[in-house]
Amino acid sequence: MTSYRNNLPQAGGTLLLTDSGLETTLIFHEGLDLPAFAAYPLMESAAGREVLTRYYRRHLTIASDHATGFLLEAPTWRASRDWGAQLGHSAEDLARINRASIGFLSDLRANAGSVRPVVISGNIGPRGDGYVADTAMNAAEAEAYHAEQICWFAETDADMVTAVTLSTVAEGVGVIRAAVKAGMPVVVAYTVETDGRLPDGTPLGEAFEQTDAQTGGAAAYFMVNCAHPDHFRGALEAGSGWLNRIGGIRANASRLSHAELDEAEELDDGNPAEFGRDYARLRRLLPKLAVMGGCCGTDHRHVEAVADCCVAPYAA
Repeated sequence: MTSYRNNLPQAGGTLLLTDSGLETTLIFHEGLDLPAFAAYPLMESAAGREVLTRYYRRHLTIASDHATGFLLEAPTWRASRDWGAQLGHSAEDLARINRASIGFLSDLRANAGSVRPVVISGNIGPRGDGYVADTAMNAAEAEAYHAEQICWFAETDADMVTAVTLSTVAEGVGVIRAAVKAGMPVVVAYTVETDGRLPDGTPLGEAFEQTDAQTGGAAAYFMVNCAHPDHFRGALEAGSGWLNRIGGIRANASRLSHAELDEAEELDDGNPAEFGRDYARLRRLLPKLAVMGGCCGTDHRHVEAVADCCVAPYAA
C-alpha cells in the first residue's frame, strides 16, 4: 500500500487538488443537519458514508480530468474530545470513528483510478470556535489536547495530519509538537479576519514566523483557510521570506466576515469562476503553493474553476 508519510509529494512541489467546504456543502446542498457543524457522525451509517463517498468522488473526478494528484482530508474536523462530548461520543467512540475515517479514505484511494498521487490526511479542527481566538489555552495545553486525536491517526494509513481554522499561534505550536512526538508530518492552517490578521490580532506573516521559531520549523508547510482571498491577499503582497512556507490555500467563497457568516441563514457561494481567477493570482504570489481547495461556501464547482485557472494546459 502506498504511503507518503516520510515523503509528502506536495512538500516537494507536486500539485494536489483537495476538496471544498464539506460541512457547508452537506448542510446547504445535501440538506443534512450537522449538529456542532460536525460531519464525522456520518461515518456511523451506510447512508452517511454514501453521502461522503459521492462528495469525495466528485472532487477526485476533477483531479482525474486535470491530471493532478489529490489530498484526501478526513471528515474529522470536529472529531476531538471536547466536540465529541457535545455530541454524546466517548473517547472510545472517537478513536473508532477517527480510525474508520482513515480506512474509508484508504478505500477511496485504492479506487481513485488515474489520480496519482493521492495523499491521506487526518483532519484536525480547533479545540474551540475557529472564529474566536482561544487565548486562554497555551501551547502545552494545546499539545496535550490534540495529541489524543493525532495518536489515533498515527495508528492508521494516514500520511499526515492537517490542523485547519486555527486562530492562535499557541494552538498551532501545540498541534505541531504533538505531531512531531507521534511521528506524523503536520500542516497548520491559520484563519484570518477581513484585515488579514488572525482572530487574536496577530499579523499572518508573524504567525508563521512565530510558529516556526517555537517548533524549529517542524511543520511540513503552512496553509491559510476559511477566509476569502481578498481578506489576505494584501498580507501576501506585503510579505517576504515567510511566503515560501505557504504550501496550501483553502479559501472561502464569501467575502463576508466570520461574524457575518455566523449570522447568515443562506449560503453565500460567491462566483466560482471569479474564485478560480483569485487562485491564479495567489499562485503568482506564492512560489510554494501546491495544495488548492476550498472552505466555507465552496463546492466542487469552485475546485473545478481553480483547476481550470491554475493547472496547465487548462490554465490560460
